[in-house]
Amino acid sequence: MTPGNELRAAFSHCGGALLCVGAFSAVVNILGLTGSLYMLQIYDRVLPSQSIPTLIGITIVMVWLYTAYGLLDFVRLRLLVRIGNTLDRRLRRQAFEASLMLPLRTGHDGVRVQPVRDLDQIRSFVSGTGPTAVFDMPWIPVYIAIIFMLHPWLGVLATAGAIVIVLLTLVAEALGKGPGRRATESVIARSAFADAGRRNAEIIRAMGLSGRFAAFWSEQSSRFLADQRRLSDIVGFTGAMSRTLRMILQSLILGLGAYLAIAGEATAGVIIASSIMLARSLAPVDVAIANWRGFISARQSYGQLSRTLKAFADHGQPMALPRPHNVLSVDSLAVAAPGQQKPVIQNVTFVLRAGAALGVIGPSASGKSTLVRALVGAWPSLRGTVRLDHAALDQWDREALGRDVGYLPQDIELFDGTVAENISRFDANASPKDILAAAQAAGVDKMILLLPDGFQTRVGERGTALSAGQRQLVGLARALYGEPFLVVLDEPNSNLDSDGDDSLATAIHGVRQRGGIVIVVAHRPSALSNVDQLMVMAAGTVQAFGPKDAVLAAVTNAAAAQRPEPAVNRHGSTVVPLHASSERHV
Repeated sequence: MTPGNELRAAFSHCGGALLCVGAFSAVVNILGLTGSLYMLQIYDRVLPSQSIPTLIGITIVMVWLYTAYGLLDFVRLRLLVRIGNTLDRRLRRQAFEASLMLPLRTGHDGVRVQPVRDLDQIRSFVSGTGPTAVFDMPWIPVYIAIIFMLHPWLGVLATAGAIVIVLLTLVAEALGKGPGRRATESVIARSAFADAGRRNAEIIRAMGLSGRFAAFWSEQSSRFLADQRRLSDIVGFTGAMSRTLRMILQSLILGLGAYLAIAGEATAGVIIASSIMLARSLAPVDVAIANWRGFISARQSYGQLSRTLKAFADHGQPMALPRPHNVLSVDSLAVAAPGQQKPVIQNVTFVLRAGAALGVIGPSASGKSTLVRALVGAWPSLRGTVRLDHAALDQWDREALGRDVGYLPQDIELFDGTVAENISRFDANASPKDILAAAQAAGVDKMILLLPDGFQTRVGERGTALSAGQRQLVGLARALYGEPFLVVLDEPNSNLDSDGDDSLATAIHGVRQRGGIVIVVAHRPSALSNVDQLMVMAAGTVQAFGPKDAVLAAVTNAAAAQRPEPAVNRHGSTVVPLHASSERHV
């Protein structure tokens, strides 16, 4: 299979089932002639002959055929449901993985693309009655051809009416394309705004932003309702016009049939049969219009999901590599924020060997967090490489590499589960021994045991059941789980007290002792007590790198050289600049 064609391949996999749906549709449409033929026999054979046995016989046949019709139609719908479920099973993993990668590749624009929602939309449409119209549409000419056989003029009228209704449907398609796209976008924007409001409910409440956010929500809702109204107006108008034309057409064909019967060119049975057959032939158009909104959404979702899966296609399983254990090397690394091309950091080069611990310091917005995101593979690089044991990150299988990378970001995110599940990274095969070892390495085992249910305490969505410091320590234990070779900690002590600082120092020492590499981004010096290397960043570049004591001395000397001479006021006392102490802060 060519990478990026997963969606097409999934539909191809369902080709046999779709052919079965087509076969059932053929039989269903043939059985749809039952009503017309029954009425034709009633008016042209039973009534003139006054034959009760004939009436009973054809009625029994009619009931049997309609029963078969209902059963086959039911089976057809069950097949469509199973086709939708098969598509979901084959694509849901790729769709979910793509949804996880989108924010890392496209930034905030990724919220406008929702692969899981697109897949749900496709599955919902395929599992409904909408696709039956697609399989029934080709039978419209067949029904009209039979009407021609009853009488040419009736066929001409049916053909003209069918053309008008089909053209009306095509016009609706052209008019509804734009409003349908805007309606989908407004739904996504509205949902994203609601999610953001729930995530930041505390800030909104504390800072009195409820009224402003409610006003903005009302504006979003008004735009959403306007887009939905436009689409509904188009679909509703098309549906109403189609039904009106169909009723007019049925009445006209009855009138024309009556005229032909008066002229002796048709029978009463032909009049009724042609009217019923015309209604049956145009039924797929009514079904298509009734499902038009779903069809538009499914089509948009198909295109969007196809492009997304192609962009995040798996181009082959990387070759299995031995677990890293020796060196981390960074060469001329340049990294930009997701969806951007302007580098946040550039020309970063350094090498760390097993047992090393690197502290990264620098002012805010100097690129420290961007660097560590690139080191763990969360953000892709624009240029340069990050290598573990001389293999670039993209040469590793992500699942395998994840076991040897521990990461604690600034914003600690825990998932709704138990403490043990979060520490073990939701590994179904995790042993209690390994979980306890990670907790002990982070110095958090005693704190966890004091929780209501110990390691089985549920942390709640985003870890809300724990304090900020507890979340940070549990996140540290998660980073240490499985004794990863590379441990990256971004401001790991921002919420810790003195005991937490001691646990952090012990954890860093433990990683170094077992031959791992630790990288610590810090603003507080206490986090750097057990590092032996130091990097100073500013404006996205490395200003200094080397042994900690030598770098600190160089930074201190540089700060002293830039400090202005003390001034003497008119009373003869010395004035020290207020920013002098901050120049020494690491």
